Parts: sequence; C-alpha cells; structure tokens
Amino acid sequence: QIKREKPENIPDLKYLVKEKFTALESKNSDSDLQRNEKYIYFKDQLKEMRKQFCHQSGNDNEAIEQIDEDIAVTQSQMNFICPITQMEMKRPVRNKVCGHTYEEDAILKIIQTRKQQKKKVRCPKIGCSHADVKGSDLVPDEVLKRAIDSQNKK
Repeated sequence: QIKREKPENIPDLKYLVKEKFTALESKNSDSDLQRNEKYIYFKDQLKEMRKQFCHQSGNDNEAIEQIDEDIAVTQSQMNFICPITQMEMKRPVRNKVCGHTYEEDAILKIIQTRKQQKKKVRCPKIGCSHADVKGSDLVPDEVLKRAIDSQNKK
C-alpha cells in the first residue's frame, strides 16, 4: 500500500498495524484454544498425573499434600541454584543490600571485571533493581550452605 501511494500521502502506519492486529485478535477465540493440539496434550498430561496420584494415595487430600510437598522441595532446591552460574552453590554469599545469594567466585569475578571497565554491577537476580553490588556488601551465607550440604547428604 505504501509503495503505491505518493510520498506525501503516507498513511498512519501505527493506525494500520493496530487495525490489522485488532482484526486478527478478534478472530481468536476460546474454541480455537480447545482444539490446539499442544493445549490438549497438556490437559491430557495433567489428567494422567492426577490419576497417578489418586491411585498412589487412597484419597485426594493425600495426593494434594504430596504435590504441595514436591513443590516445596523443588522451590527449596531452586534457592540452591546460583543466578549467575545456574549451578548449585558451593560457597554461597548473600548481598546485604538486596538479600540475594550467589556463588562467591562467580559474583566476585563479575565485580572485578566490571571494576576494570569502570562500571557498576547490577544484581544478577532477575527482577532485582539493586544496581551497585560491591564486594563489601557480600557476606557468607552459612545457613544456606548448611541447608545445601544437608540436602546433598540425603
């Protein structure tokens, strides 16, 4: 359409895109989602998991408790993962300013590299707004270290 028009008659592109998007959006419906093969597969897997949990335990409450326990364990294990290395921490340090933990070597290496570049270090934890991490802000997180060690002994 733009190629056919004269340069002085260029249409409002934002309006045209918005119009096209609205037209496409109005074609989408919940019935399309119900027929989507990935959505159907996901729902089937959920049903299958629910069946397995209900067979394993006599009643639904036990099944729900088991799922909750699995989620709690998964969340605590997630806290053992360094946001920088994406590996389990061996020497976790906690940032006194924002409270996030990292693998000591990894965060110190970042601080050193950024210092050489004369730049500040942003907290590598996604969503954190702390924009000036310093080595002096870091303290060993003994509680987390003990939790990781005891988890690994199990």
